[in-house]
Amino acid sequence: MVQAMTIEQHLLNDYQHGFPLVPMPYRHIADELNTDTQTILELLKKLNAQGEVSRVGPVFRPNTIGNSTLAAMSIPTDKLTEIATLVNEFSEVNHNYEREHHLNLWFVVAASSQETVDKVLDDIQEKTGYKVLNLPLLKEYHIDLGFSMNDKPKKKVSQSDTSKIINQHDIDLIQNKQLIAAIQTGLPLTERPYFEIGERLGISEQAVITKISTLKMAGVIRRMGVVVRHHELGYRANAMLVWDVPDDKVDELGRKLGAEDEVTLCYQRPRIKPRWPYNLFSMIHGKNRDDVMAYIEQLVKKLALENTPYEILFSRQRFKQCGAHYIAKDKALV
Repeated sequence: MVQAMTIEQHLLNDYQHGFPLVPMPYRHIADELNTDTQTILELLKKLNAQGEVSRVGPVFRPNTIGNSTLAAMSIPTDKLTEIATLVNEFSEVNHNYEREHHLNLWFVVAASSQETVDKVLDDIQEKTGYKVLNLPLLKEYHIDLGFSMNDKPKKKVSQSDTSKIINQHDIDLIQNKQLIAAIQTGLPLTERPYFEIGERLGISEQAVITKISTLKMAGVIRRMGVVVRHHELGYRANAMLVWDVPDDKVDELGRKLGAEDEVTLCYQRPRIKPRWPYNLFSMIHGKNRDDVMAYIEQLVKKLALENTPYEILFSRQRFKQCGAHYIAKDKALV
């Protein structure tokens, strides 16, 4: 017999997408869950304090309001924690993991411009003394970290074609810089979060809602919702599955992989031979290693990939995980 989910589980499961763009969004959620606003706010504050929720707010599409890249380094085991700590000191680094590979330190750099991303990578290389492998996003097939709380695969949300995103100049990101800086770390956990943001920026509550809605419709904001931390929710097996695919086949396989329920991320990045021969990345998160390995075996068989070279890079340690800060708050008014 399937047990009904608690209000807390509903918050974590049902509101990773589709956060209400209304003046009192937490009351809207409370009404849907047959409870009161204060209960919802207290639960979200508790989940945030426990680390299960990173924030409530937007997840931005890569390379729309700024630039980002995935980078990797090969570090001697006895130096790994020391080097990871140095890398973490850069505020532009928002994810940093040890993975099972000779390239064992993997991190994401996000900043307001490509020039800043490049400078951070150069500075990390100079500061640590180890070469940085730069693997920028070339094409996305599926990027949506949704995690189920009821042991059923999270239903995939349709994602718009990148080619249909409204041109950045058409939505005037410069005029939205203050708003983006205000919401990139999450919405206030108060009864009227959009009003509070408007008060800070000197605009109306409805103007905040309208601007966020426009950014969402444009594809700049990929989703609005509860952003969870998978490890704290029991998804402790995190595997980066990388493939060496013929260039003329990468789109076909990328779309197929991205459509699989258990594949949480899928995108193309450049090969950098001889250090890195792989051009298609996919991520699989599971409750344990055996489940992930079993699914990979099923995936290889289902898509007839037995002759396609691939590697599995499980994560070992998480050194850093936070939301990307594309715009520094002290620079937002410039």
